[in-house]
Amino acid sequence: MTTDTPSADTGRPCAAVRRGRPRSEAAEQAIFTAVEDLLAGGTALSELTVEGIATAAGVGKATIYRRWPNKEALLVDVVGRLEEPLPEPTGNGARADLIAMIDYMRRRGLAKRTRWLLKAALGQMHSLPELHSAYRERVIKPRRDAGLDLVRRAIDEGVLRSDLDVDLLGDLLMGPILYRSILWDDSDLEDPDLARKMVDSVLEGLAPR
Repeated sequence: MTTDTPSADTGRPCAAVRRGRPRSEAAEQAIFTAVEDLLAGGTALSELTVEGIATAAGVGKATIYRRWPNKEALLVDVVGRLEEPLPEPTGNGARADLIAMIDYMRRRGLAKRTRWLLKAALGQMHSLPELHSAYRERVIKPRRDAGLDLVRRAIDEGVLRSDLDVDLLGDLLMGPILYRSILWDDSDLEDPDLARKMVDSVLEGLAPR
């Protein structure tokens, strides 16, 4: 039988300190929070360094490199983490799922800190081609693909016209809420019925003749 030896400074068993998984999750959370706080404090993406992030998070650089091969991979995960998981299908048809998708984007826009951080990060990514490309591939593309899948379902269900380009239909549906939630700082996103109004306005204009 083994017993835990109390640590000299806390009196708690050393084994409790050594448990890998909880400590690993805590370190990862500290790293994410450190990057978000640095961005919120005005540090540009290009100015962030692994050493600076490690210091702000209270971890060693090796802790970061065990999880991410470089700063760019970490930043993609940080910015991607600001995006909530996409809503699950409602089971009530393409119209209901489109409303759920738009409302997800509306609610994301209501999170002021997240909204500001996303806007700041996306604005800076254009000067960092490698980071911008990785973010588009790992975060933007899957979300856009999910939206276009909904558009195709709406066409198959006879809700949308079939003679228009799918990408254009996706832009017409997703563009207005992206404009309000990301680009227009003073937009009103409080209306819980906004998503339905947006979707139905588009569907009524683009319904099959």
